[in-house]
Amino acid sequence: MTRTRTLRVDRAACTGHGLCAELLPEMVDLDEWGYPILKGTAIPSQLRAHARRAVAACPVLALHADREAG
Repeated sequence: MTRTRTLRVDRAACTGHGLCAELLPEMVDLDEWGYPILKGTAIPSQLRAHARRAVAACPVLALHADREAG
């Protein structure tokens, strides 16, 4: 069984630091107030390490990389 990782933002926890967009610009844009807008949710295999780093660096733990059965 293949597992897919998906990126998710907890909008209630996010305070708009923008670090996720700096570390993972391929998947995250920022709106005019600095809050993340995901370009897609499925994390490509070549970006998984970058996504893990962005998740770990989020100062308020609002960014998540979830595993889904696929």
